[in-house]
Amino acid sequence: MATPLAATAFGQVTRLAAERRVHQAFRWLHLQEQAVFAWQQELVEIPAPPFGEGPRAEWLVQRFRERDLKDVGIDEAGNVIGRMPGVDESAGCVVLSAHIDTVFPAGTVIEPRVEGRRLHAPGACDNGAGVAGMLALATALREAELQPACDVYFAGNTGEEGDGDLRGMRHLYQHAPWRERIRTHIVLDGAGDNAAITHALASLRFRAVVRGPGGHAWTDAGSLNPILVLSRAITRLGEIVLPGSPRTTLNIGSMRGGTAINAIPEEAEASFDLRSTDPEQLIRLEVEVHRAVEDAVLSANLEMATRLAGQRSALHLAGQRLRFAVEKIGDRPGGRLPEDSRLMGLLLAVDRQLGLRTEPRVASTDANLPLSQGVPALTLGAGGQGGGIHTQAEWYDATNRELALRRVLLLLLAACEASCTE
Repeated sequence: MATPLAATAFGQVTRLAAERRVHQAFRWLHLQEQAVFAWQQELVEIPAPPFGEGPRAEWLVQRFRERDLKDVGIDEAGNVIGRMPGVDESAGCVVLSAHIDTVFPAGTVIEPRVEGRRLHAPGACDNGAGVAGMLALATALREAELQPACDVYFAGNTGEEGDGDLRGMRHLYQHAPWRERIRTHIVLDGAGDNAAITHALASLRFRAVVRGPGGHAWTDAGSLNPILVLSRAITRLGEIVLPGSPRTTLNIGSMRGGTAINAIPEEAEASFDLRSTDPEQLIRLEVEVHRAVEDAVLSANLEMATRLAGQRSALHLAGQRLRFAVEKIGDRPGGRLPEDSRLMGLLLAVDRQLGLRTEPRVASTDANLPLSQGVPALTLGAGGQGGGIHTQAEWYDATNRELALRRVLLLLLAACEASCTE
């Protein structure tokens, strides 16, 4: 038997789905897929590496203005913001966002290739699909003259990928003048139409650096080698047995150092990504990272001191000592959308209306930030299919994109109505 809340949510969604202007918006989404696909292709041609999203932000500003959004601009964190006025502009507001940055570094060659309904390009799906979907929804609402019950803030945010550490979202929730009015936040990220990320996966990220005197591979042979010592720390971390439940992961994402094959490096650096559904596991792994690097360096320094004590003639090794630093470069908070929340009830009602079935998932997305602050939020796919995510072979197929966008549109309108009653 349906609960009163579920019955109310389904009745609300059924009513919205029957409205003439909602059907007009659906019709626009059905007829204008080629236009949406063209926007997506144009978007992904513009590089947007971490901390280099400016050109793509300028492109999105123009698209927002073409859709008659109000208060369009770029904030201090590089987020592109536009407001669609609601019937009740004094009520709470809803945020619909999609990150504009990609994981690919500056200098990555981007040459989009189209094959039928499939777009091949780095970032085509993550998050070309999300940004194109957001533009499609803003356009469908405008073309259908469909005014939401409350203000909707459209946000193309920065800092979701790489070392961005959710800087765009952090700025919105710390500095946006309308942040206290946010009642619901819907994130569009990637493809798909039957999943909802409702459990925000917490993560910690660290950069470890080991430094030494360096030298010539021949004349300074025997000098302490930062790459070798840092490798010992990494090997130790790789031997840690991680629990399957609660699921916990440790990834060494990069390692770099040195200048030439015949030079002993002066510096070595590695980055670590720690994730877990249990905060206590993250704390344990943080301790392990610090301990592994410190022990490797102290052990190497002790070995060198012992060697020098027994080899007085090795003058070029005198004063040899490694230094290290472990810096936290990312801290994504966790959170969870309650199963009995109003937003979850509305999503289930929308899926029932459209014949979909939600699959709750755990992941780290822009929704981490609002969920950690108690704001009802979730992350949805923007339709279609994608693959090769975070690789040069990334692709997006727009087939059935319309269904997912209908889903988001109905959820957005229902969430706006709910915001006016809270």
